[in-house]
Amino acid sequence: MVRDAEIETSIHRMLTPIFRAAGLTPEAVSIFLVQDDGVNAFVAGGQNIFVNTGLIIEARNADELMGVLAHETGHIAGGHLVRGQEMVERSKLIATIGSLLGAAAGAAAGRGDAAMAGAFTAQDMVRQNMVNFTRGIESSADQAGLRFLAQAGIPADGMLSFLKRMQDAELAHPRGSDYSRTHPLTADRIEAVQEAVDKSALRGGPVPPGYDDQFARMRAKLIGFTQPETVGRVYPASDTSLPAQYARAIGAYRRNVFADALGRTDALIKAEPRNPYFLELRGQILLETGRLAEARPYYERALALLPGEPQLLIPLAQTKIDRGSDAELRSAIRDLERASVDPETTLPIVWRLLGTAYGKTGDMGKASLALAEDNLARGDLPNARAQVARALQLLPRGSPGWRRAQDLQREAEDKPG
Repeated sequence: MVRDAEIETSIHRMLTPIFRAAGLTPEAVSIFLVQDDGVNAFVAGGQNIFVNTGLIIEARNADELMGVLAHETGHIAGGHLVRGQEMVERSKLIATIGSLLGAAAGAAAGRGDAAMAGAFTAQDMVRQNMVNFTRGIESSADQAGLRFLAQAGIPADGMLSFLKRMQDAELAHPRGSDYSRTHPLTADRIEAVQEAVDKSALRGGPVPPGYDDQFARMRAKLIGFTQPETVGRVYPASDTSLPAQYARAIGAYRRNVFADALGRTDALIKAEPRNPYFLELRGQILLETGRLAEARPYYERALALLPGEPQLLIPLAQTKIDRGSDAELRSAIRDLERASVDPETTLPIVWRLLGTAYGKTGDMGKASLALAEDNLARGDLPNARAQVARALQLLPRGSPGWRRAQDLQREAEDKPG
């Protein structure tokens, strides 16, 4: 996964009317960005929508992106994750019963081939049941997504155009696209969406104000970061739009042309002085080129506009740790603790920085606990177990940190390796 506050926030803001139409609490739904060129999105782990960077780059407009994500919202609202797990369990049962019946028939007839035939019949039944189930929930998610789009005042033209493009890709490449492999496309699905679009009063209408601009910015940002060599082709010199300028600034940074990147970022900040993401970009360029003292005020200005944003607190803490004074270290620790409220979603770098900051202040118990979190998150079990053992020795027995270390010890012991 890749974390980006601007893109996650933009997608969530655009989807909020759809969540409400689905009867979901918007704050309970999380958006995660997956750094993957595959054109795909999926739901997992409850009310979590995962969006591939490739989907945003491939989508032609906000309408298409909203169409795909309205479909994913349909999966959440329809409880398809739970139903899918139930279908898997039912299929296992069918396969087991089929195998047992086949074995019994083979034993009664004295023939091993009868048992084998029974097993194949059960497997065929399971496979067909799963195909029928998957097609059913995909159609159901389409219909739900269409309702949610209509209630949110968003035209469904994008859902239709996206499905048709994926169908064309599937026909051109028999193995299919990433999207069609995980969301089986059928003529019935596309015909149903076509019929709904034809009947909709919103057909051909605009998306809500601001959606196209937000989409254009997030797409430009991703192209700049993930495909910097294509920026000049996607955004020719004749394109003077702000998204094009954004892509060029990021592309220059990614190609290590730092003076040009800083100049272009200055122009973006001049155009929108209160845009926290432009300030963040300049801070990032300065931070990653070793100019931490110069980066700090840009992160501070961005945080003043987005108070408490973890993805701004983390680099700001880095600039404070670099200064090294006790006051700066304590301030960095406060920032990092605010960025690590939920251990399950905290980025490993937060734990590494906390380990460094606590170590510099002499709090070796908390330093070991933070490093245990970091190693466990990265899958380094030997070092995680060693740091947990050290934390349990150094932290006051019964303290919150000591209890967390116990949890980590159990987690580390339960993992293989």
